[in-house]
Amino acid sequence: MVNITKTFGSLVANNKVCLDIHKGEILSLLGENGSGKTTLMNMLSGIYLPDSGQIFVDGKEVSITSPRDAFNLRIGMIHQHFKLVPVLTAAENIILGLNENRLVDLKSVAARIKEICDRYGFVVEPYKKVYDMSVSEKQTLEIVKVLYRGADILILDEPTAVLTPQETDRLFAVMRNMKADGKSIVIITHKLHEVMAISDRVAVLRKGQYIGDIATAETNPQQLTDMMVGHAVTLNIDRPEPENLRECLVVKDLTVLDVDGVKKLDKVSFTAYGGEILGVAGISGSGQKELLEAIAGLQIVEPGSSMLYTAMDSEETVELAGRNSMDIKKMGVRSAFVPEDRLGMGLVGSMSIPDNMMLRTYGNGKSIFTDRKTPRGMAEKVVEELQVMTPGMNAPVRRMSGGNIQKVLVGREIAADPSLLMTAYAVRGLDINTSYTIYHLLNEQKKHGVAVIYVGEDLDVLLELCDRILVLCAGKVSGIVDGRTIKKEEVGLLMTHLGQEEEA
Repeated sequence: MVNITKTFGSLVANNKVCLDIHKGEILSLLGENGSGKTTLMNMLSGIYLPDSGQIFVDGKEVSITSPRDAFNLRIGMIHQHFKLVPVLTAAENIILGLNENRLVDLKSVAARIKEICDRYGFVVEPYKKVYDMSVSEKQTLEIVKVLYRGADILILDEPTAVLTPQETDRLFAVMRNMKADGKSIVIITHKLHEVMAISDRVAVLRKGQYIGDIATAETNPQQLTDMMVGHAVTLNIDRPEPENLRECLVVKDLTVLDVDGVKKLDKVSFTAYGGEILGVAGISGSGQKELLEAIAGLQIVEPGSSMLYTAMDSEETVELAGRNSMDIKKMGVRSAFVPEDRLGMGLVGSMSIPDNMMLRTYGNGKSIFTDRKTPRGMAEKVVEELQVMTPGMNAPVRRMSGGNIQKVLVGREIAADPSLLMTAYAVRGLDINTSYTIYHLLNEQKKHGVAVIYVGEDLDVLLELCDRILVLCAGKVSGIVDGRTIKKEEVGLLMTHLGQEEEA
């Protein structure tokens, strides 16, 4: 890629970026939020068209105007959010969009899938429906899908975001097999320890510009962070000792069913203390989302469930079970919630940052007119403190990158001065520098006596940040462990219930 430039209005996403991808290597692409990593790879995979610049494949200049052009050039991208049809089988998803002019022989497709799996160490059941698959199986299917279509260059966007350590190890083993077979792999990730473990070379972008590349064996996480940010950054997550612990939320026998009557939470019990950070670990879909939404009054809980809340400055307890979010707010419960779905539940994409701040405060005023001054001041403070990159204060938030949208959401909830702060994947999609800013903000809340419940996907962060960790597996509590003494592999086993089976 030579002098690739891409702009969105006045925002320059990529500015004359030059990037080489070598045959038979694993290249890590690093950069802060808004640095242009995903935009650059989207141009290589045919989703965006560059404003200027050239792309050469095998020494020949090419024009990539669509994903089909990219596939014809043997380039495939595995996106962070999977592009699969849940009601179809693995084989049907793989063949979808190919061979439109003739009948599809699924037996031959299954045979080809088995051949690819045997070659690289994958496990894919061709006739299994996608909706019956785990997150790891879906990701494997996405990789097999692009290999089936002949990809020699594979781009993986945050591939380990929702995997356990054991699943990550298996993925890395497969990636090494693909590299040995001559495939070129680009991995976009924010996890520096994974960069050091899997990649041969690291390329760094900063604010849309190419900073440079370096052999992984010749660098370290501190140097890479400094290259990303442009100045020295301390990489140690602070974890102050909990002081003056108090019971803030006592959950007993919490049970939640989905619309089909399937138990998403099965008699979950724990206590969240003010002055500590309680981590929640689990494979994606283990009930983390339902747990936080039930506490926030967004899920209907089953009879027998109890959630007793005690305010920071009171001895009086309030039962949250059976109440909706508006009832909970009217009762004076000071809780804040950073949901997993940024734009579907957290923010309104068509509204500006100040207007999204006002969603929190519009009911506080006594006048018939809404107070716009306070939320604008809050918006300016969040933009400054979290270094939000935005086309303008009045621009719709949907025009910002995912990481910057996340900054606005987290900043708004922390600014609400809660007694109970619940965060679902608070640093998902955030660069390392901003992630540490969020960790610092959470620790400040902890020091002020706030009960922080932190649902995370990075076990290394959970083990460094949290005082205790609640581990969920298939909607049940498989363990509550000490974040200071537990090992990552032990948490991974609890996440898959293997820990309990071994003990038995």
